[in-house]
Amino acid sequence: MKKAALAALALGFLFIALLCAQNPYGGDEKASRAGAKLYKQECASCHGQNRQGLEKAPPLNVAGVVKASPGALFRILTNGSLKRGMPSFAHLPEARRWQLITYLQSDSLAR
Repeated sequence: MKKAALAALALGFLFIALLCAQNPYGGDEKASRAGAKLYKQECASCHGQNRQGLEKAPPLNVAGVVKASPGALFRILTNGSLKRGMPSFAHLPEARRWQLITYLQSDSLAR
């Protein structure tokens, strides 16, 4: 029982740390351009070329995405959301996922 409680506590701390994670590429224009390329390859088929959303997936060009915690977006990209039909993108290197987040959170995307 002690081991299970310690494991749960450790998992909780890991989850909080991930949510609070800062984007190492935040505000980096080069990373944003790399993220834009990656978006077209990996995300546009579901979320639309202009992040406007399609039948399959919600829009990503909204203030809620721009203002979201980078760590929360990283967790979603890494784990996906089975409930919402969002696949995991854990196959992408960590740096590439952060570049994608940099692109999604660039101020010019908020409506």
